[in-house]
Amino acid sequence: MATDMRLKEGLPEITESLLATYTECSRINHLGHQSLPSREAVQSIMDDLYEVIYPGFGKRQNLHIGNVEYYVGSLIDALHDKLTIQIARALRHELAAESPNVDFEQLAQKRAIEFLKKLPEVRTTLDLDVAAAYRGDPAAHSHHEIIFCYPGLEAITVYRLAHELLQLGVPYIPRMMTEVAHSKTGIDIHPGASIGPGFFIDHGTGVVIGETCEIGTNVKLYQGVTLGALSFQTDADGELVRGTKRHPTLKDDVVVYANATILGGTTIIGERSVVGSNVWLTHSVAADTVVVLEKPSLRLKGAATREGIMYHI
Repeated sequence: MATDMRLKEGLPEITESLLATYTECSRINHLGHQSLPSREAVQSIMDDLYEVIYPGFGKRQNLHIGNVEYYVGSLIDALHDKLTIQIARALRHELAAESPNVDFEQLAQKRAIEFLKKLPEVRTTLDLDVAAAYRGDPAAHSHHEIIFCYPGLEAITVYRLAHELLQLGVPYIPRMMTEVAHSKTGIDIHPGASIGPGFFIDHGTGVVIGETCEIGTNVKLYQGVTLGALSFQTDADGELVRGTKRHPTLKDDVVVYANATILGGTTIIGERSVVGSNVWLTHSVAADTVVVLEKPSLRLKGAATREGIMYHI
């Protein structure tokens, strides 16, 4: 069926009405300014970082001790250039109004170099995260399976890289990175959270870790866990107060089971404590505490049950 060209006569009117919203709703445009960080470029940076963190598990196969130096060296060189461009864009957008005479490319290059220097440390921490996953999940048959297959490790990897960029004062890009991981894995870790080594998220879907969470060493979370804010403070004008501690602290060796919710900036879960499934917790608990709901009762409706059959939750 041919296109009816008469219907296209209305397109200029549609365009005009859309353009009018660019003035009325200007907070959601970015017109007449310097370029913002590119989503595609940030994704490319993430892909290259994965290659240097987990060599041999990504795009390039047949790596060995004789050629890995050349491959990783070329990636580090490319990462330097890509990071410098994208960090400069982010810094310029964030700071140009108050610091118009700053050389943002030079500032971005310094931060890119500092970030790249952190990669060995990040990799050492991720090695402990992989070990924790293997230690904590009998369904894991090897460390390689965890790297290939576990969405929790993917989300943690992106978080650890994004966290280092955030610590260096890089705007936008850390959150862009963790939201890519969020969309892929269903795991939402804010790059501002502080998470110790040996961290394991089992299954993972629906986990939320807020900006000001503090998580110790060898902590394990299951799917659906929320580490969130209990309430939001407002100022005299009714605006949200930002930059305060809003999310809980989990000390070393804590385990939190599926769909538990732990809220509040003053809530501290003591060392070696266990929080059971579906618990709603808004106050601190001491070390070595087990927090569980009272055992629920089952009500069976419908066809008569046969004697001797056991029903389990």
